[in-house]
Amino acid sequence: MAHCMTLVQLSISCDHLIDKDIGSKSDPLCVLLQDVGGGNWAEIVSSQILTLPLMLKPGKPAGRGTITVSSQEVKDSRVVTMEVEARNLDKKDFLGKSDPFLEFFRHGDGKWHLAYRSEVIKNNLNPTWKRFSVPFQHLCGGDPSTPIQVRCSDYDSDGSHDLIGTFHTSLAQLQAVPVSASLLRGAEAEFECIHPEKQQKKKNYKNSGTIRVKICHVETEYSFLDYVMGGCQINFTVGMDFTGSNGDPSSPDSLHYLSPTGVNEYLTALWSVGSVIQDYDADKLFPAFGFGAQVPPDWQVSHEFALNFNPSNPYCAGIQGIVDAYRQALPQVRLYGPTNFAPIINHVARFAAQAAHQRTASQYFVLLLLTDGAVTDVEATREAVVRASHLPMSVIIVGVGGADFEAMEQLDADSGPLRTRSGEGAARDIVQFVPYRRFQNAPREALAQTVLAEVPMQLVSYFKAQGWAPVKPLPLPAKGPAQVPQV
Repeated sequence: MAHCMTLVQLSISCDHLIDKDIGSKSDPLCVLLQDVGGGNWAEIVSSQILTLPLMLKPGKPAGRGTITVSSQEVKDSRVVTMEVEARNLDKKDFLGKSDPFLEFFRHGDGKWHLAYRSEVIKNNLNPTWKRFSVPFQHLCGGDPSTPIQVRCSDYDSDGSHDLIGTFHTSLAQLQAVPVSASLLRGAEAEFECIHPEKQQKKKNYKNSGTIRVKICHVETEYSFLDYVMGGCQINFTVGMDFTGSNGDPSSPDSLHYLSPTGVNEYLTALWSVGSVIQDYDADKLFPAFGFGAQVPPDWQVSHEFALNFNPSNPYCAGIQGIVDAYRQALPQVRLYGPTNFAPIINHVARFAAQAAHQRTASQYFVLLLLTDGAVTDVEATREAVVRASHLPMSVIIVGVGGADFEAMEQLDADSGPLRTRSGEGAARDIVQFVPYRRFQNAPREALAQTVLAEVPMQLVSYFKAQGWAPVKPLPLPAKGPAQVPQV
């Protein structure tokens, strides 16, 4: 299993920066670069607080500019969720009202550190901001009594935001708000928004508006490792494309052609992904299926045949077991078609549905599909994915070869929720598509990192939506029979 690591929070601040703009101050952007040359990770911060002079180039200081980087190990997985609104804010714009946004600052090391910035609400003196969550340690440094400064400002596109007002509080004070305060009139924590200069200059000054914290509660936000270490079993299933478009396996031009070393793109992709995810499966027994081939003895087309030709027990021992089954199956089947994904997605979804009925975070299913081209049963696949989005399940698709994978990109749904023809939308994004050839000359771990990048977030988002905390280590659930319907 990969080495366990600890999460470290870095806070960055700068002083005495050079003014690089003529009409206004600078708009600084800070980028941290990490040298990983030679396979080693270089330290960014070796002590708790590091202050260094800023340099224009080696040997040439950037005036009196300095950068301070402070590090703090994140040992607290709790988050603070708040809902905030304002009333009767000052009008700051000449031709409109105000475009207010909020900033929350944590006090530490003698400075105010930005912990959260809200979205901007245009032209509104009575805004209600979206509910948001901030890491507990980031907001108060782990101490609810730590001073917090809240600033309400009017947004200007040139960065010269105008202060509307500010107030000071602490998380301990904010937590006095009931979780369901929005249902209780007058139960919100209300603060006067004060502009210091106006307060000093105007005798009758009262405030620049009021800010109400309608909801403030602390809850634990579990990570992927929390669930895995808490007993969640990752069930890994593989589906391989045996359609005719791959080419005759005996021809060197075929994607299924085994080189003299016994490998091809399918096996390389399988090893890259499987070697990582197998460490999260305790028994390392993986169901492996093929689709799109004519299989013996009746030579009917099957879209979910067991690679080991044992439909009642399609499990292979480790990734090497899948490789061995694939090599044995390849000369025994006839590549055919079409490319149908829905049957195998539905197959895994049935087991995910059984696990969901347990109402515990004890099992999660990952289906890896290796394919050479666009899916044929587009609508059926969309419906299968949308249904599976309500289950503890993710689908990874690796495109092998150089075909047009536009349909796969649509299944990935990074630009918006996947929808069926009838308009039903996916509950969450569960598909990750990656073309293998983009990583053909990259290190093996690069493909695995990209392919598996979204799985931890997908697992956490599902269990969080269900309200299921990690379970304590449990005996391994018995894997049910993986009967394959007759085609």
